[in-house]
Amino acid sequence: MDKINVLLVDDEPLLLESLEIILTLNDMDIIGKAKDGNEALDILIDKKCDIALVDLNMKGMGGIELISNMKSLYPDVKILVLTTFYDDKSITSAIGGGADGYLLKDSGKDAILGAISQIITGTDVIDKKVMQRLSALMSGKTKDMSIMEGMTRREEEICTLLTKGLTNRQIADTLFISEGTVKNYISSIYEKTGIHDRAKLIVAINN
Repeated sequence: MDKINVLLVDDEPLLLESLEIILTLNDMDIIGKAKDGNEALDILIDKKCDIALVDLNMKGMGGIELISNMKSLYPDVKILVLTTFYDDKSITSAIGGGADGYLLKDSGKDAILGAISQIITGTDVIDKKVMQRLSALMSGKTKDMSIMEGMTRREEEICTLLTKGLTNRQIADTLFISEGTVKNYISSIYEKTGIHDRAKLIVAINN
């Protein structure tokens, strides 16, 4: 299996060095370290990258702008936000801009390694604290019915429960159906909306 090629983007030199050591010891290749978005984009011009770990608050081009640019220029590159910030604007801007994962810097080594592995295989990863914040934000907004057009009543019910932060098992228990049935409904919702991950769907429903 090929090594995972990782780009590190953060303006904290010590954190960059720590991440480089951890990821290298876990059989990943660091293709570059950048202190802001501009440096990151320069590196990507001639380096193959599978995933970028991106801080949000940096001088020069910050993480939010970088996420948007990367997804436009390099749509196949996965992006894991690694930051200390989880305010409403940071979360919705990063996820809405195309981030594939959102972790806090205090998550720990195992959480970061696990998130990289999951994102590479196509599963979005959202920190528990971030998901709680996102769910609280979404519960206070009015649903955008346009994205729910064409859905069955059951699919609408599942969308509502998703915005409350419930897991598939909790949704199944609430609606008295099997977890497999919930997964099938969510797959149908993904197809109808064109949105294929949980966090972005929640943002879209309540945007």
